[in-house]
Amino acid sequence: MTPEHVLVAYGSKRGGTAEMAEWIGEALRSAGVDAEVRNAREVRSLGNYGAVVLGGALYTGRWHRHARRFARRFARRFARQLRARPVWLFASGPLDDSLTSGGPGKVPRFKAVERTAHRVNARDYTIFGGRLAADAHGFPAAAMAKTMAGDFRDPQHVREWATGLAAELTPGPR
Repeated sequence: MTPEHVLVAYGSKRGGTAEMAEWIGEALRSAGVDAEVRNAREVRSLGNYGAVVLGGALYTGRWHRHARRFARRFARRFARQLRARPVWLFASGPLDDSLTSGGPGKVPRFKAVERTAHRVNARDYTIFGGRLAADAHGFPAAAMAKTMAGDFRDPQHVREWATGLAAELTPGPR
């Protein structure tokens, strides 16, 4: 097991967070870190992953159920293994430009993600903007889409965050 073998697990309902997880995986691989991106509901073992990045979409302040279940399952069954690995969390969700207009240090805090961060002894977590298609189906997504539709994700910011994780995992000159 080496820290350079990273699991990027995600919970995503409409695909936006899954795409962000792929961006994170790509950035880690570009920085020389072996990363595997998987849906959190499909992960049954930490295997030989040396680090974990877990992300989920936020829905009305709650973290996606697959991300929550992953964290609960591994915190119970593999607590020692999970605590022995570096873990980072991310969430996507705000459907506005508050994360880009607020400046550094203005990342909102969400209790649901903070509880999970504590449970898995995460090094840190961050929040990225979310995405909601104008033609979203289901309630309340369709109702929200009437006034809040848009893509508020910043791929460059996501990749820069992941590159910072890679630097923490593999210290020294690149």
